[in-house]
Amino acid sequence: MTTPTTTRRLAVLAIAALLAVGACSGAGSRPSASVGNASGGPLTGDIAVSGSSTVQPISQTVAEMFNDQHPDVAITVDGPGTGDGFKLFCAGDTDISNASRAIKDEEAQLCAENAVEFVELKVAIDGMSILTSINDTTGLACLSFADLYALVGPESEGFDNWSAAQTIATELGSKTTLPDAPLEISGPGEESGTYDYFVERVVTPFTEARGQDGDAGTRKDYNSNPNDNVIVEGIAGTDASLGWVGYAFAEENNDKVRHFAVDSGDGKCVEPTPETIASNEYPLARDLFIYVNKAKAAENEALAAYVDYYLADGTIAAANAEVGYIDLAPDVLTASRAAWDGR
Repeated sequence: MTTPTTTRRLAVLAIAALLAVGACSGAGSRPSASVGNASGGPLTGDIAVSGSSTVQPISQTVAEMFNDQHPDVAITVDGPGTGDGFKLFCAGDTDISNASRAIKDEEAQLCAENAVEFVELKVAIDGMSILTSINDTTGLACLSFADLYALVGPESEGFDNWSAAQTIATELGSKTTLPDAPLEISGPGEESGTYDYFVERVVTPFTEARGQDGDAGTRKDYNSNPNDNVIVEGIAGTDASLGWVGYAFAEENNDKVRHFAVDSGDGKCVEPTPETIASNEYPLARDLFIYVNKAKAAENEALAAYVDYYLADGTIAAANAEVGYIDLAPDVLTASRAAWDGR
């Protein structure tokens, strides 16, 4: 039986195929997925992709589209988290590392120590959603960065009620009245780029002024998990819950969770939408990346062809349409293509 999801999938693949064919007809165009190997035979090989669970659906969808024309290329895509992905990538164990943040200096140093040269490519934009249950009983519509630090920062260890964070929030200038309600927090763990981004954007700006260790990160006593499905189930399971995952994944579960609007400190509460994320008006918008091992791409025709196809006209747009991420501005995508071509 053909379901709406199947119909959408077939339509997306058809559009992508037409765009790829069109793209290869012009001078200087990028290779489509239909090219074979250097000997003229079918393209074969193995490609290992790992890293961010946020970027995983994009790379997986592109892999499926690519495999429609190259079924003999074996592509594995998994999502243990951005940090764990970089450990594998910088050890030379994977070809591509998905990342929901830019590579850290210490990770780049590890790659350099292992002679792993890479090219960084932006592929999409996502927002980080601050969530509660669809059955929320907090009565709150908007949370400020100060509120979030007070609830989830390193000083909040042991807080099991929203109101316990009131003093810290008020000291930081928040006007929110935090409710007398049980506080149950679910979110990604330290292996996740989503965790790193939350710490960098929300927690760290307050730590020095509060006399905290700048590397403290969040409180440790919350329900952390690398699996977004588990996080959403945790948020959905408690009426006065708090948690965070990528916007696209949250939207897939909007029958279970509800978004908070977010105020970065300027008094303006902004709801996450495709428009506010694309414009960076939403204060927790972020770029998504893939990192490609340059030496492996030179040695592996299938890997180079996969990345060519990833960046070809229409591919990312078709994948994003399916998984719910937001397209890059044309000049940013052009810069990613230039970085890849100049590797």
